[in-house]
Amino acid sequence: MTALRPLGSSGLSVSPLCLGGNVFGWTADEAASFAVLDAYREAGGNFVDTADSYMYHFPGNEAGQSETIIGKWLAARGNRDDVVVATKVGDSPARKGLAPANIAAAADDSLRRLGTDRIDVYYTHFDDESVPVEDIITALDGLVKAGKVRAIAASNISPERLAASLAFSDREGLARYVALQPQYNLVSRDTYEGEPQEIVQREGLACVPYFALASGFLTGKYRPGKTVDSVRDMPGLAGGYADTERGVKVLAALEEVATARGAEMATVALAWLAQQPTVVAPIASARTVEQLPALLALHDLLLTDDERQVLADASA
Repeated sequence: MTALRPLGSSGLSVSPLCLGGNVFGWTADEAASFAVLDAYREAGGNFVDTADSYMYHFPGNEAGQSETIIGKWLAARGNRDDVVVATKVGDSPARKGLAPANIAAAADDSLRRLGTDRIDVYYTHFDDESVPVEDIITALDGLVKAGKVRAIAASNISPERLAASLAFSDREGLARYVALQPQYNLVSRDTYEGEPQEIVQREGLACVPYFALASGFLTGKYRPGKTVDSVRDMPGLAGGYADTERGVKVLAALEEVATARGAEMATVALAWLAQQPTVVAPIASARTVEQLPALLALHDLLLTDDERQVLADASA
């Protein structure tokens, strides 16, 4: 993995692939999660993303299990200072929403599970429009002033609320969002390109896209009419793209570029995303060590203008 890059104005430097922690405790048990985290660190990776709600949405899982596993790994390896840990607030069933008292309590819960005294990047997971942005920013600023959070960021927020949050921070001299985590990939471009991207560029934020591989669809494993033995083979996750016209076109274009370059389809998809304006570190997860090399290779693959255009046209 190549040199670290700045995460917006945070003062933090992160690797070009952010390792997603959503699979930890879900499709990867504790031992498998430790192995993936070890391999990621050995390759030079330093940016790990989780949330206080992972992965309670799926039967047999409970909120916070990903944070707990990451916390155990950090303690076992004694490498807390070498890892940029990002987590989120607002979606856990026990700590739903962004009321100021809830943000404060959820942060303490996350710190306990992670076994650490500070969260490096603290995202609002889903915006809570019942709470004024002024109250949310003031609560997050309190965590920064207390030393519990180093930088704040947002995910799943409207352009209007994002702009209003930044303006309030500037006006009052409070902690300011340094990054936006949108859903963004070759088959889901509409949620970011346009106004959100313009705000991120204008305001000097970093884009850290989630579902960078469309829940695994862009690896090429999920094809029209093909059943895959995976919890992700369903509408709303990877399986939901397989029978769409855009999905079929994107897979064909990815295969074309990957074959020509002798690369994995996942590497090409991540490289395209990483080379988009404002993107600092796409998020992708691996449930096995064997899945990691294709993800880590994203920065070694510099796509040509023509290759990027082929992919962009297929995904338009």
